[in-house]
This record gives sequence, C-alpha cells and structure tokens, in this order.
Amino acid sequence: MGTIVRIFQIAELRKRVLLTLSLLAVYRIGVFVTLPGVDRGAMAKIMQGQQNSFLGLFNMFSGGAIEQLSVFALGIMPYISASIIFQLLTVVVPTLDRLNKEGEQGRKKINQWTRYATIALSIVQGFFIALWLESLSGQGAAGAGQVVHHPGSFGFRFMTVLTLTTGSAFIMWLGEQITERGIGNGMSLVIFSGIVAGLPNALLQTRQMVASEQMSLFQLIALAGIMVIVIAVIVFVERGQRQIPIQYAKRLVGNRVGAAQSTHLPLRVNMAGVIPPIFASSVLMFPSQIAGWTDADWARTLQASLSPGHWVYILVFTALNIFFCFFYTSVMFNPVDVAENLKKYGGYIPGIRPGTKTAEYIDHVLTRLTFGGALYVAAVCVMPMLIRDQFAVSFYFGGTSLLIIVSVALDTVQQIESHLITQNYESFSEGKGPRIRSRRGAMVEQ
Repeated sequence: MGTIVRIFQIAELRKRVLLTLSLLAVYRIGVFVTLPGVDRGAMAKIMQGQQNSFLGLFNMFSGGAIEQLSVFALGIMPYISASIIFQLLTVVVPTLDRLNKEGEQGRKKINQWTRYATIALSIVQGFFIALWLESLSGQGAAGAGQVVHHPGSFGFRFMTVLTLTTGSAFIMWLGEQITERGIGNGMSLVIFSGIVAGLPNALLQTRQMVASEQMSLFQLIALAGIMVIVIAVIVFVERGQRQIPIQYAKRLVGNRVGAAQSTHLPLRVNMAGVIPPIFASSVLMFPSQIAGWTDADWARTLQASLSPGHWVYILVFTALNIFFCFFYTSVMFNPVDVAENLKKYGGYIPGIRPGTKTAEYIDHVLTRLTFGGALYVAAVCVMPMLIRDQFAVSFYFGGTSLLIIVSVALDTVQQIESHLITQNYESFSEGKGPRIRSRRGAMVEQ
C-alpha cells in the first residue's frame, strides 16, 4: 500500500501510470464498438463452446474482440506479424542489418517500415475476415442466424477492411504511446489487458461447471494447485539470471591511478520474455485461418491438426517456441559486440582472454541459458494445455496466458521500481533526502 502511495506522490511516475491506464481503458472501450453491418448476438452464439479452439485462442489474444465483432477484431496481431517479418529480414538482408546497427536512427527507420507492413497485413486480413463472416452467414452458422446483414455486398467488404485496418493502426499507436510515455511495454500490455479482462468470465464459467457437477471439487482444487505451481515457476525463472564477473583494470584518472573495479554482466535465463509464445501463436494462426476459408478436405484436416490440444499443434507450437527463444535472443543480444565494448573500455572476464575468446565464452554461456529458457517456455505453455484438457476449462487457464500475465506484470513492476529508485536517488543528491549527523552533533545536509 505504501508503494502505491509513493507512486502517486511522484509527479512524473503518476503521469506515466495514469496515461498507461487511460490508454488501456480506451482500448477496452473500443473492443465493444461493433463493425457496421453485423449482428453481434449471432456471433456470440457461434463463439459458445469455442474457447479451446483456434477461434478461442484468437479471441483471447484480441481481448474478446472477435466475439464482439469489434473494430479492434484484428488486435495487435498484424503488428506482431510485421515485427516477425522484419526481424527475420534483418538477419538475411544486409541493408536492414546495417540499419539495425546504426543505432536509434536506423531502428526508427525499420520501425517505420514495420508500421507500413502492419497496414498492408491489416488490409489483407481484414478482407479475409469479411469473407469469413459472410461464409458464416451463408452456412446459417448452426442456427445462430445471419452474422452479416447484407453478405456479398461491396459496401460491407469495403467498410470491414477500412474499419479493421483503422482499428489495428489505432491499437499500434496506443501501444507505442504506452511504451514511449507510459509504463511497461505497450504491445505486451495490450495483450495483457485483453487476457485479464476475460478472467472474470472464465472464473464464472468454472464456478457454473462446479455448480452443475461438470467439474468436481477435487478437480477444481487440482486446477488451482497447478496454476499456483505454474505461476511460482514463472516468477522463479523470470527473475533468474547468470552473473558473469567483469573486471576493469586500473586506469589513469588525472594525475592519479584509479582503483580496479569489478562488476558483473547479468544474463537472464529467459531473455526473450513473452515474445516466443506470442510469435508462435501468431504464426500458427495463419495456416489455420486460411484453412478455415475453404471447405476442401485437406483444409479441414489442416485446421483440425492445428487446433489447440491436437498433438500436431503441440509439437509445432513447442518447436516454434524453442526457435523463437533462440532467434529473439540472438537478435537482442550480440556477444561479439559485448566483447568488443568490454575490450574497448578495459574490461575483461577473469581467466578469459579479451576479444574473440570473450565473445566465444559469452556465447557459450548464453546458448546454455537460452536452451534451458526455451525448454522452460515450451513446458510452461504446453504442460498446462495438456492438463487443462482433462478439466475442459478455457484458454485463460492455459500456460501461454499465465506466462504473459505474470511476465508482463513482473516487467511492469520492475520498471515502476526503477523509477522509484531513480527518484529517491535524485531527491537524495538534491538535498531532499535525510540529513546525516556529524560527530560534533551538528546536522550536515547531503
């Protein structure tokens, strides 16, 4: 409680927190703004019993926007897909690689191209979503009624593409504003808010299942125990790191020789954070989504195989998680650059020769850490999925959602703590902190 009070006592931090909460509130309000020319009630009937399907997974990542047929139905996925594309291209295209190494200006240029790609992907996905909604109306949607009032019309398709593209661009802008002016990673917080918003309804459904004896009290306790264990493992591993000792040689400071300094290079066990499961889920959405737009036998087989809970989905999802853990870590952390910077400023790892040997040592340690972190991410995302199917509960109790919720919450809290520590240090250095009593009893201001 004292920490919350201190947050709102600091003007800069209070402004950032309130801005973040306000923008997330705008996003949640926008989820309930319906597309023109559709029946939200008919879509709600279709979504019943779809929690553990591809459609339920897509609905969870969009914060319930699919069920509401919202202008935010595409969610943040087009931006994530565009980010995946450009991060892959950065490795193989020399021009993008040079821009990425130029620093802030180069990354700004890549981010600008990522935004353009987001708009292009939104237009394509918006058009296919319009066709998909029309197909639901054409099939009668299992007695749910007409989802689209005037299916097949150019006006509906145009307005759907325009509205969904605008909504996706607006969410992208919200995320960037949160990252730049608020607290935490904006894109992760958008997904986080969507998942958290669905938790009360998921808890209510679970309570109804217990009341109707579809779930026993023992199963409920076992499910709660599994969730507690998963959360504890996530907190433990996300805070875990390997500290590589760094020694700086004595340097000449003015007319005196400065003392040698020792510090450490922290390497997190899971440096990729929540990016791998988000990327893996978004990649798996494409083939399943495309297969859902045709009635061919191969498409139905593919869609069934890539449904959450199927062994093919679990295998591919695990492989993608491991791949993106290694890929994202290699993009974000370059051992060669770290070794060069250490050598430049006179730093070295005790017992390791500076330069190439240091880079090889850091890469060796990082590879082992990333391998363990990749197995952890895959296990956290897949194991609860296997166990959850035994209880027939929704996606909100799966490992992916728990990993995103806990990891994003930890990251946001850590940023808030950093602001608090910085503010306390500035107050102390400016003389606003406590005073120290000298030996003679006089008060000496810091």
